[in-house]
Amino acid sequence: MTAEELEKFRNLLLKWREDLQSTSAERDQSSGTVHLDQQSVGRLSRMDALQGQALAKAGKVRAERQLKMIEAALTRIDNDDYGDCMECGEPINPKRLEIDPTSRHCITCAR
Repeated sequence: MTAEELEKFRNLLLKWREDLQSTSAERDQSSGTVHLDQQSVGRLSRMDALQGQALAKAGKVRAERQLKMIEAALTRIDNDDYGDCMECGEPINPKRLEIDPTSRHCITCAR
């Protein structure tokens, strides 16, 4: 992989990381404890709030997992391992990396 391609993927990963980090405070707030006064809020509203909280928690877990994958990909770029399949060692198709720059396996090994 050329230095230009590596820089392109590094910038893509850094932007993705920045986007995830910029919304982390909102995710943290949405996944916090739901406090509802049962006297003034109906049963459906409580259920909606709890469902919203569960969705926010799942989104937070997914974002944390994505951040770890991004950091791992950036480390592979720094170690000159980026773009090589971790299973067979063959180059990963750049089109695959454009779709998911955190890919660690070629399409054959990913199956």
